[in-house]
Amino acid sequence: MAQDDPALSGLSEADRKKVAELLEKDAKTVRRVSGPWLWLTSALSAAMVLVYFYGAGFQALSTELHLGVYVLITFVLVFLLYPAGGRVALACMAALSALLVAVALTGLFVFDGPTAFYDQITAFRETWEYDGLAAAADKDLGRLWLVPVLALPALLILLPLDLWLGRRYSHAPTASDVIMTAAIAGAVLYWMSQFALLNYRAGAENQLDKLVSIVGLLLSLEVCRRVLGWSITLIGVGMIAFGLFGPYLPELFAHRGFGFERLATALFITTNGVFGVMASVLATYVVLFIFFGAFLQKSGAGKFFIELPLALTGRSVGGPAKVAVISSALFGSVSGSAIANTVSSGAFTIPMMKRAGFKPHVAGAIEPAASIGGMFLPPVMGAGGFLMAELTGLPYSQIMLLSVGPALLYFLGVFTMVHFYARREGLAGAVEEMPPWRQVLKAGWYYALPLVIITVMMLMGRSPGNAAFWATLSCIAVSWVHKDTRMGPHEIWDAIQVGARNTLIIGATVGVIGVIVGVISLTGMGLKFSDLVISLAGDSLAIALLLVAIASLVLGMGVPVTASYLIVAVLAVPAFGEYGVAAIAAHMIVYWLSQDSNITPPVCVAAYAGAAIAGSDPWKTGWMAFVFAKMLYVMPVLFAYVPAMLFMGTTAEIASAFLSATLGTIAFGAFSMGFLRRRTKLYEWLLLGAGTFLLYWPTLLTDAAGLAIFAAVWWLQRDAVLPRATASSA
Repeated sequence: MAQDDPALSGLSEADRKKVAELLEKDAKTVRRVSGPWLWLTSALSAAMVLVYFYGAGFQALSTELHLGVYVLITFVLVFLLYPAGGRVALACMAALSALLVAVALTGLFVFDGPTAFYDQITAFRETWEYDGLAAAADKDLGRLWLVPVLALPALLILLPLDLWLGRRYSHAPTASDVIMTAAIAGAVLYWMSQFALLNYRAGAENQLDKLVSIVGLLLSLEVCRRVLGWSITLIGVGMIAFGLFGPYLPELFAHRGFGFERLATALFITTNGVFGVMASVLATYVVLFIFFGAFLQKSGAGKFFIELPLALTGRSVGGPAKVAVISSALFGSVSGSAIANTVSSGAFTIPMMKRAGFKPHVAGAIEPAASIGGMFLPPVMGAGGFLMAELTGLPYSQIMLLSVGPALLYFLGVFTMVHFYARREGLAGAVEEMPPWRQVLKAGWYYALPLVIITVMMLMGRSPGNAAFWATLSCIAVSWVHKDTRMGPHEIWDAIQVGARNTLIIGATVGVIGVIVGVISLTGMGLKFSDLVISLAGDSLAIALLLVAIASLVLGMGVPVTASYLIVAVLAVPAFGEYGVAAIAAHMIVYWLSQDSNITPPVCVAAYAGAAIAGSDPWKTGWMAFVFAKMLYVMPVLFAYVPAMLFMGTTAEIASAFLSATLGTIAFGAFSMGFLRRRTKLYEWLLLGAGTFLLYWPTLLTDAAGLAIFAAVWWLQRDAVLPRATASSA
């Protein structure tokens, strides 16, 4: 639990509880199982790590094993580790489990197997649809009533049993959890065992395929609900409804519609739904990099990632905030979560900023604003970079190379804003004593080796998974340099468990994201959305950008950022193509915009994490985080209008684009903070805005004009008298 996180040891008990509550809101409380349940879940976690390390380091796994093992272990662990919820949720789960038990008993012991059972259901439904319920009841279908007859006593047993187990053994799964675990395990194992045959009979699935698909689809939605709550789950339910009722929708969204069986088979047993692109990317890349991140933290690198930035910039104007920017870049480059990044480095940097004189809501805002930059910085880039590689067909090493420049510009933007803000407010450097940066680098430079290894290997053409495998092993070797951080069997086991548990939050989205992407593909909604954007935006690419940004922000309020990127990419990339934007540029636009819900109110979960650590008002912190993270909206505009930012063009054009963007970003920092040598007057601020715009436009003429305006404002402020630096305690 968050209260036990060593990164939070410097916080008060009240602040640790605030952070814990926020993290638990983002991902519901996990059971702390013990006894045989702990042995089982630990064994499954270890199996996940070992299977995917074996596949990455020694021999590639077959498709059914590669996807199936990940989904199987993830779903089983979720049902065992995540409780259903309150009394109402427990009652619903008991009812669903009772129904599953009744269906299993009826199919196995009353009929001649599950196929005959489902044949009878099909006959009953078709008779009802064509001749009415009375005609269906008149036929020899009476044995189907055994399902509710058996379900009722099962419910009467399971409901009080689950309630009693929930009270008496709150850290163990309930009976219904065990039943649903068995059911989802059976469904996934069926998919794995029948993989080749399912491909042969695609479009002509048998009755057992349909029954398994329905059970698997429903339980996939429940997996997501348990981990991520109702918001994203209801979006998945809404997409299923969209697929069912297509003929009854308004003309713009209407389609021919699909039966529930057709939807279930398309979304569960094909590789377009639950076992589709999201599962493929997670199993191929993301889980290995999450394991790598867990091992890197365990190796002791986290301390080095704080101490080096502190030694480099801690004593400068606004030094603690600059430390937050640099440490967030280092943490974020291997982290899959802006919230985890905010908590990991913010637990140290936010109190330090407050001691240096930063207001609490400002200190709580700078950290998350910097933390989301880690989602753009290689080698990991969260999960989005791997999804981008899958969707565009480009090698991940190329995605990395394209991302480095824009990511560094993002951090430069936050860094310059912090600098000008600190000068405006007269804030000094850190009050703590610190060693020289050369001494820190000499003592801990080897902690950067795993990052170097993983980057170099991918640039040499090794697969991301293989690079992550060797980099993870290097973390163990690096930990042995210093006796205090040596990873023995116990530490390695802990890293395995942490890594596997960390995959569950994003892994729980597999079912719902599979539903959303699968329904969009089945119904052709992607093209309809593209037509809608084009009709609203007309000939204006700027308006199209604004519409997609709004859609991304709204979707991000209920969907994790990686899922938001995937959904909006499927919908919006074709629209950008109509405006002449290259596919990779369109994906970069959508990916950057998908991160805005981390720092843009009203949701801004990363900013809320910063507020919890800072003890500040979440609303004020969220808006201040938006102020410091405005590069999040500048870079997508550059991707759209300046293709050279993504290495499309001649060498001279690319060099000009990055020179202009660098100068523009520095000017943008001064413009955003309303400060250059002193606070800007209105006309000076307007001049800075014009100069910033000209500097961003990549031509020598506009750069010269922008620099001239910038120099003019500098000269106008020659009378500047800086406020005296302070280091008061907040």
